[in-house]
Amino acid sequence: MPSLTFILPHWLYWSGLVLFPLVAFFMVRRQAAAKFQARATNLPVAYLLWLFGGFVGLHRFYVRSFLGAVYIPLFIAILFGNSRGRQARNQVSGARNDLMGAKFDAERFQEAAKQGRDSAQAMFAKAEQAVAATQDQFAAATADFEQWQMVSGGFAIAIAVLLAIDAVALPWLVRRCTEREGPAGPMPMAGKPPAEVIEDVTGPAAEVGPTRQVHSRITGAIDKINGFSGEFVCYWSVIAVFVYYYEVIARYVFNSPTNWAHESMFLMFGMQYLLSGAYALREQSHVRVDVLYAYLSDRAKVITDIVTSAFFFIFTGALLVTGWIFFRDSIDVWEVSFTEWGIQYWPIKFSLVLGAVLIILQGLSKLIKDVVALTRMGA
Repeated sequence: MPSLTFILPHWLYWSGLVLFPLVAFFMVRRQAAAKFQARATNLPVAYLLWLFGGFVGLHRFYVRSFLGAVYIPLFIAILFGNSRGRQARNQVSGARNDLMGAKFDAERFQEAAKQGRDSAQAMFAKAEQAVAATQDQFAAATADFEQWQMVSGGFAIAIAVLLAIDAVALPWLVRRCTEREGPAGPMPMAGKPPAEVIEDVTGPAAEVGPTRQVHSRITGAIDKINGFSGEFVCYWSVIAVFVYYYEVIARYVFNSPTNWAHESMFLMFGMQYLLSGAYALREQSHVRVDVLYAYLSDRAKVITDIVTSAFFFIFTGALLVTGWIFFRDSIDVWEVSFTEWGIQYWPIKFSLVLGAVLIILQGLSKLIKDVVALTRMGA
């Protein structure tokens, strides 16, 4: 099997984190507002499965064709061949090291024999025998490795040929499946405005407590900003599906593990955690101990929230200041990771600052609502 040498460019990583959620926004809202009939099968979906899961016949199963089962043993054969190929590669590496060591000893004893040292000639003869033996071992290991490479490559070619045939046949397969099963009926979302289908980002979806009826332009704007940021970063989780999918295929099918997939994703999820904190606060989703708080009256709850907000702003203020220091230092030295990928760290450090700003704004929105609610209660 050929090796995959693709390394994700830094510019593609950062632009993908920005553009992918924007495209997802557009697609979700367009689908939510559309009126259409759901079909038993869909050609774009079929081609998507052909592209990402065709090696195990997912596109065939999608169109109710059980000939997709043909792909499964072929793929298992590739995995088996690659497993044996990895073992053979290790044997080749070991045999190469042994051969280099034997050649080094032979050269050393040959030089000693030229200088007339005692028993050097005999040692040189043994070293030559060792070189010959290790050469045979290296040749055998190399032949074994190439054999398993040919096995895996042969089954991969078979899958590639089947996929090429199915790429042409998919429209006909989808049409035949639709004619056989018919349309699935109207989508449940058909005719409904987007606000009824997807959560409205202009305000909390299920705000409870004494401030649920308190709204103003300022709090509404803050809630909308953090609703957008929360929905924006949630689409990053979809990116992780594609990246880890690529990593699994590259590692187990092509014997080419990446040096960027894991690092790029844990950095992305770290930024997601920071930037979604304000959205979680807006939705009252942070973990908190409210054993006593739950039994308080609405007035007491508001007063408690106002008093304890001081601790909230102390913590988030410290996060903002510390995050800014980290970000500034990272920019000054143009910090990159210590891995081979060498991704820039300043955007990750900036997410500390941006996340702190967003959560402070959301805390301010909550404080304003609490103060207004307390005023309305006649405080």
